[in-house]
Amino acid sequence: MRTFVRVAQEGSFTAAAEILNTSPPGVSRAIAALESHLRARLFNRSTRRVVLTETGKQYLARCAQILALVDDAEGQAADAQLRPMGHLRVHSSASLGQSYIVPAIVQYQRAFPTVAVGLTLSQHTPDLIEDGYDVTIQASVLELPDSSLVAHKLGTVYSVLCAAPEYLQVNGSPTSPSELQTHSCFQPLSSAFPRDRWLLEGPDGVEKLSLAEPSLTINVAEALGVALREGIGIGALPMSTAAPAFRDRSLVRVLPEYRLQGLKLYAMYASRQYLDAKVKTFVDFIRDAVPQRLEEDIAQLR
Repeated sequence: MRTFVRVAQEGSFTAAAEILNTSPPGVSRAIAALESHLRARLFNRSTRRVVLTETGKQYLARCAQILALVDDAEGQAADAQLRPMGHLRVHSSASLGQSYIVPAIVQYQRAFPTVAVGLTLSQHTPDLIEDGYDVTIQASVLELPDSSLVAHKLGTVYSVLCAAPEYLQVNGSPTSPSELQTHSCFQPLSSAFPRDRWLLEGPDGVEKLSLAEPSLTINVAEALGVALREGIGIGALPMSTAAPAFRDRSLVRVLPEYRLQGLKLYAMYASRQYLDAKVKTFVDFIRDAVPQRLEEDIAQLR
C-alpha cells in the first residue's frame, strides 16, 4: 500500500524506487501483485510516466486515510515507550495499598498528571495477564516470588503483637512468647502466613508459637484492628495498621521486643521488553517512595 501511494505521488516507478530504496523492477512487481489481488487496474502506464486510473484515484484516497491512521497508531505506540500517559491498572492487597500505595500514587500523579491510575484493593492474588493489570504489589515470605513476572523488591513489612489496654488489664500482659498460649490470639487471614503458628523474631532469634484455632477469622488487617480494640484478644497487625492505634493508645504493643517474621514486598509486572513508560516510571517512583514509608513505620515502632 505504501509503495502504491509513493508511485502515485511520484508518477514514476523509478522515482518511487529511489525514495523507497529499492529497484524499479521490485516496485513494478509490487504494483502488479496489488492489481492482481484487487482485480483492478490502478495505473495506466507509458514509457515515460504512470497515471492513476479512476479506480486508482479512489483507492489512493482510501489508502491515504488508512495510512494516516496507521501512522498515528504507530506514533502513539512508540510514544508510549517514551512518555508516560494513558491508563495504568494497579493491584494491591487492601492493607498494603491503603498504607503505602495510595500515598505513592497521589505523589506519582503530581509528577505525571497525564497518567490515570486505577487501583484495585483486594486480598485476591490476581493473574496479572488474565486480569489485565499493569502492576501488582505482592508480599511474600520468600526472597523472590515463584513467578515468571519481573519483580522489584520494595522493602520488608513486619507485623507486631498488640491488644486493647482494657483487655490486658483484665487478662494480664504476657512477658514471654510462651505466655501467649493462655490468651486468645488472632492474625489476618492471609496466604502469606501460616494459620497455625507465629514465627516471632526476638532477642533469642526466631521462636515458633503454635496457635489454637481462632474463634474469629478476618482477612483485612484494619478490620482485625477494630476487633482488637473491642478487646477480643491479642493480635498480629502489620506495622502500618498498628502504628496509628499506638499513637491514639487504642491499642498497646505486646512483647515489644518481638515482631513477626517479615514479609518482603515486591512490585511486579509482566516483561522488561518494550516496557511502557507509565509502567516504568510508576515502578521507579514507588521503588523510592515505598521504602521511605516503611522506614518511617519501623522508626515509630522502635
